[in-house]
Amino acid sequence: MKIFTDQLGTTHTFETTPKRIVSLVPSQTELLYDLGLEESIVGITKFCVHPFHFKSTKKIIGGTKKVHFEKIRLLQPDIIIANKEENTPEIVEELSKICPVWVTDIITLEDNLKMIADFGQLFNKRTEAQKWIDKINFAKTDFQQFIKDKPINKVAYFIWANPYMVAGGETFINELLKLNKFENIYDNHPKYEVRYPEVIVQKMRIQGDPDLVLLSSEPFPFTDEHAFELGRFTHHAKTVFVDGEMFSWYGSRLFKAFAYFKILHEKIV
Repeated sequence: MKIFTDQLGTTHTFETTPKRIVSLVPSQTELLYDLGLEESIVGITKFCVHPFHFKSTKKIIGGTKKVHFEKIRLLQPDIIIANKEENTPEIVEELSKICPVWVTDIITLEDNLKMIADFGQLFNKRTEAQKWIDKINFAKTDFQQFIKDKPINKVAYFIWANPYMVAGGETFINELLKLNKFENIYDNHPKYEVRYPEVIVQKMRIQGDPDLVLLSSEPFPFTDEHAFELGRFTHHAKTVFVDGEMFSWYGSRLFKAFAYFKILHEKIV
């Protein structure tokens, strides 16, 4: 009998190592693959685009916010991997009737490493998990050396339009912004206590007037027209299209993100 506790504090008991996995989060699907669990993954969401071949070899069970419960049940999973931010409590409760649902909760870099270590324990991939933890820590240390003499830039990180929405505080995106010495003007803003607030872009100047306006490649497809419109509501901000996966995907993707951040900083000079 194996007993584990997920990041919401829920205790799960397994007689043997789970062998049939359904993953409801794209970045966690990528991590499971990188831990060597490809053969164990039986179901993924339509947004699980890495690795690319999974969309033709794994069963698609819906999206992150709307899953097909019967398709999941028919896959006979031993465990379902979910996330507090991506999947609603109602979805988790319903899926719990099928099998244990392991819920992650990732805000800080430490949370991310804990998730990797947890998966190593849970799926008997401790060596593989430790290798990824070591790689990420090394890349982080190297990046911190790279960034230490860079100036601080005030930023607004947009994730959606119509209405315009940004990454606020208490988000993994905000943690990575801090790591890049990007001061998020919507972090701890008194009017924007929610994690992904809808904002009035006409007020950007008085609410922080960013040096950089970052337009994420996901989940919304921003265009040059959006960049022009947003730029008009700042004094002198540079508008930059950024890879949303590098700022919002946790798991093993963080290792690649550090190299991307170096390139980004060269771009914004």
